[in-house]
Amino acid sequence: MRFLFSKNQYKLIASLLAAITLASCVQVADMAGYNTQTLNANAAKSYAQVVNQARGQGAVDSTSDTSKRIRAVFERMLPYARQANKTGVPFDWQLTVIRSKDLNAWAMPGGKMVVYTGIVDQLRLSNDEIAAIIGHEMTHALLEHAKQAAGQKVLTGLAMNIGGQILASQTGISSEAIGVSQDVLSQYGIGLPFSRHQENQADSGGLRLMAEAGYDPRAALTVWQKMNQVNQDNGALVGILSTHPTNNARIAAIQQQLPQILPIYEQNRHR
Repeated sequence: MRFLFSKNQYKLIASLLAAITLASCVQVADMAGYNTQTLNANAAKSYAQVVNQARGQGAVDSTSDTSKRIRAVFERMLPYARQANKTGVPFDWQLTVIRSKDLNAWAMPGGKMVVYTGIVDQLRLSNDEIAAIIGHEMTHALLEHAKQAAGQKVLTGLAMNIGGQILASQTGISSEAIGVSQDVLSQYGIGLPFSRHQENQADSGGLRLMAEAGYDPRAALTVWQKMNQVNQDNGALVGILSTHPTNNARIAAIQQQLPQILPIYEQNRHR
């Protein structure tokens, strides 16, 4: 059975969810027990488990040329990441390079990072391009995107409950009908735009960090151009449904920011 809402009813739901979500995901996370120190401490434990498991499988790479290059870029950028930390809690930054074909890298709360060799080797990344990857992941940690996600998860559940009550009282739509639509509302009304916003923030912050460390921010463009060659995701439907911006959307956004970032690079390019 499908439940069809009118345009005004959809607007009511969207407005309600937006108002609640815009409260402060970070403040809600704090109240729910996901404060910065707790998240960082829990992330450190999880990170140690991941690294130990990779080490047990012989996958931790500390000797290859790829690993040494990644490490050198990370160390050069680290002072600028520390300066950019506005959380009030110092991060114990750590980087592990894992031998894998995955085209990926990630950061946990508190600056616990992993870069897979596959993204460097398969895309044949330059040091500047490695800096774009590392700067992006550093920014995820610095902006506490995991903490925002925790708060948003709490708010989403709250919004659905309150939204169901209000919508039922004002429109006569049953709570059962609203319950059936919760997954759709969560996906289109909150989750995806917020996630894409986080990714755009990470791209932007990464540009600044790499430029401050003397890495050419134009390399961020070539990273996504190379990603296009192995993973074409620029269709209109993908742009609507994906939790990440399309590669072409990232390229366009980076191009718009370069005029403000390039002077920073020019001041620091000889580091």
